[in-house]
Amino acid sequence: MSDTALPGAAQRVVDAAARKGVTLDIRVFAESTHTADEAAATVGAELGQIVKSLVFVAPGEAGELRPIVCLVSGPNRVDLARLAAVVSEPEVRRASAAEARELTGFSIGGIPPIGHDRPVQVIMDPDLGRFQTVWAAAGTPTAVFPVPPATLRMLSNAHVAPICEEQRQADVLAEEAGLTSPRPASQNAGA
Repeated sequence: MSDTALPGAAQRVVDAAARKGVTLDIRVFAESTHTADEAAATVGAELGQIVKSLVFVAPGEAGELRPIVCLVSGPNRVDLARLAAVVSEPEVRRASAAEARELTGFSIGGIPPIGHDRPVQVIMDPDLGRFQTVWAAAGTPTAVFPVPPATLRMLSNAHVAPICEEQRQADVLAEEAGLTSPRPASQNAGA
């Protein structure tokens, strides 16, 4: 972390980690890390090392929305049916940008896995465990931090579960052979 003051949103992330005894190395860039592709290029990591913090909602008590943050590996996409089964809520859906901001206190493109305005349920993609280090948003579209997946899990109180779409084996082989382009990774790194 540099000697310059961090943006307020990034400081909230640092403070949340510190409460659990973890010091984060927040890196703020001039370039955007808003999408998984941008984040991977900026930090020099594989797309799979980028943690997308995606916000979903389920009906809560008294008609309010219950936030669910999914920590997903860069190229992966959440399968709503799998997520619904994991959280035992058939009416789960993707949060709107306004809902995500209201429920987490952060804007899409910079939503971190920790430091939210209120308690959130966190589900973590097991694919993140394939890497020694992953990169997560730190509260703004230009701030990220590296973290071992086990530490990320502990910091966010995440439940690890298979919540992503299965990619057909034929598609995987075609991508590896360079016959097709990879699945779009347009879902935000921090969204």
